[in-house]
Formats: sequence, C-alpha cells, structure tokens
Amino acid sequence: MDTVVAAPRALLGRTITGPAYVRIRAGRIVEVVAGEPPAGAEVLADGLLTPGLVDIQINGAVGVDFAEVDAAGMRVVAEALPQTGVTRFLPTLITAPVPVGLRQARAVLAASAALPEGVGARPLGVHFEGPFLSPLRPGVHDPALMVEPGAAEIDALLADEVLRRALRMVTLAPEQPGGMEAVRRLAEAGVLVAVGHSDATGVQTREAADAGARMVTHLFNAQRPLGHREPGVPGVALVDERFTLGLIADLAHVGPDVCRLVFNAAGHRVALVTDAVAAAGMPPGRYQLGGADVLLTEDGVPRSPEGTIAGSALTLDRAVRNIVSVGVDVADALASATIVPAEAIGESGLGRLAPGAVADLVWWDEGLSPRKVWVDGRVVFDADAGGVVGAVVGYATAGQ
Repeated sequence: MDTVVAAPRALLGRTITGPAYVRIRAGRIVEVVAGEPPAGAEVLADGLLTPGLVDIQINGAVGVDFAEVDAAGMRVVAEALPQTGVTRFLPTLITAPVPVGLRQARAVLAASAALPEGVGARPLGVHFEGPFLSPLRPGVHDPALMVEPGAAEIDALLADEVLRRALRMVTLAPEQPGGMEAVRRLAEAGVLVAVGHSDATGVQTREAADAGARMVTHLFNAQRPLGHREPGVPGVALVDERFTLGLIADLAHVGPDVCRLVFNAAGHRVALVTDAVAAAGMPPGRYQLGGADVLLTEDGVPRSPEGTIAGSALTLDRAVRNIVSVGVDVADALASATIVPAEAIGESGLGRLAPGAVADLVWWDEGLSPRKVWVDGRVVFDADAGGVVGAVVGYATAGQ
C-alpha cells in the first residue's frame, strides 16, 4: 500500500518549492509531484519537507564512542540521531594502530548489522580518519600512533572483502611518504579519499586530486592554512571543483564569517558534518574519543585535557541552522546536509526527494527544527507523538 506525504514546501533538488507531495512504496519514493496532494494523503499543515540528513563524519554521540561500540550502543545512537534530522550516518574511527583500527571497524560493522529493522537512523559503513596523518597537523589525534601509508598498511585495509565493501572513506595526509600511491589505490578500490590532518602544500593538494582524492576533511582545521601566496589545503580546495568540502559549522571550529566565505566561494560543494563525539547530546562532563578523555564544558565545545578542540558536540540540524544564521540560503544549507554528502560517498539514492530514492524524509517546523522523521518510509521520530518511535532509551538534547 502506498503512503503519500504532502507539504506546503519541499526541497526538490536544490530548490524549495511547493506545494508538493511524495508517494512512498516499499521504502522507496516512487513519485514526486509539485502540486496539490491527492485524496488520502498525509498533509503536513506547515513547515518544510526535505530528504533525511546524511552525516559522513561522526565519531559517536549520546555517550557512545564508536571506537568502543557494541550493539546496544549503536542502537542508542541510531535512535537518537533522527531527532536531529539525521537518517544515515558514517561511523568514524580516529587514529589507532592499523590492527586496532581494523578490530574497531569490525565491531562497528557487527553492531550496525545487529540493528533491528525499522529502528532509527542507519549506518553507512566506516570512515577511517587516520592513522595515515601528518604529525605536524595532529589536532587531538595522537602523533605517536600515526604511520605512513605504505603498501602493507593499505593491503591490510583492502584485504578483508567484507571490510573493503564497508570502507567508504579514508582521511589521510597525501604528502606523507607513500601518500599519493595510497590515494590512487584506495580511489581505485572505490573508497572516497579525503585530504585531512595534512601539511600538504597547494601543489601537493592538487596532486592528491589528480591521484583521486575527492574530499577535504573539516576544511581549515588541522591542515596547512590558506595563505595569499601558498594556498595550502583550503586555498586549493576552495577553487578545485573536484573536492567536496567537509565543514564543521558549530561556529567554533570555523568562525561565522569564514563559514559564509566558504559558501560564497563553493557552496555547491560543501558537505556539513558534525565530527561529533560521545559528548554530543550529553551534559557537561568527561567522555571518550578513541580511548582518550574529552571534556565537555558549559561552552559546548569538547576539548582534550590540554585544551585542544576534540571533535564537537554539534548536531547536524544545528549546523543547518547555524549556516542559515550567517546568511546562507535555506535551500543551500539543507543541500549541504543532504544531497552533497550523499553524492560524495556515492549514494545516489540518498539525500534527495526523487523517484527511486530511499524514502528518508524530514518534516521541519518554521524554526528549522525536525518535527517528524521517516527512515525507509517508516516514522522513527515524531515530536508531536512524544519523540522517538519504539525507543528503548532516552536522549538528551544536544548542547550545541
């Protein structure tokens, strides 16, 4: 039996139009029509209908660190994320020795596979942020655990067929010995390669793109900065159309004016990410990131005990609102949390309201807060009905 959801406004492609409705059958969108709905449709009285948000860099949330996740922890995160509009997410693992990272990745995949059908947001595989990074740009990653991306290390990532299929993204520093060859091998294997935690020059950043790199991890953060003669990583990324630009829009990692500058220069290539850690959605306190302590204080920015920013407590709906607050068009902000990240990881059936796409939907209120969320055509969050549908745990509103 078909389900029809209609709204006064909807994000179709990168444009907000309306009224419009979508027809859902067996978890997929089979029809999208700009116009008045047919009889029997669920008519949303106000607000905006969009695709579900896609977060392709998230280390954990609601007290759960993906480096130490089990089935119960994954379910907690999966149930929590739809309240922030997220329907698909890419668990991210930070720098660890390669054997440890592989063990962590297998645990993430096992926990993902254990999620019951119809429960919350759905994981998309795994993202390795490290250990092939530059000790010169470590951020909160431990430089002692970083290694060069030699042939044996890349072999280890690609040898396991199950893990190879689930490995969606690797962030690395291409200027490290063996880096360009690693970019080529991973790209040829269908993995999205992102330049990040990198001291690459502008020339080296372009060389990485020539080798197959297609993304920059958290633009401006933990990379050689933009200069007026040496563009570094961000300077090249802003002008090279091959790169998708990951941006942590908590307005702490990157200031408001620079966020606006990024959208002015390359808004159609920006993918909003949270880089959220276990502290996201939790009160101030001590949490974990890859086995290390992270402190969340009243300012809402997680930091290492030494004071280095350690991921974020951001949620993706808050990122959208933040970007709108600096003057970016609502449609452009929403596209950066839907279609752009989905396309970056090769998921043409996500992040859009279009025939054939997965029926992941978000109904937003006038203040751009999620009011109702569908995953695979099923309602998983309904604020008017008390919140998470079928949840076994609660969720604390994020403090960002």
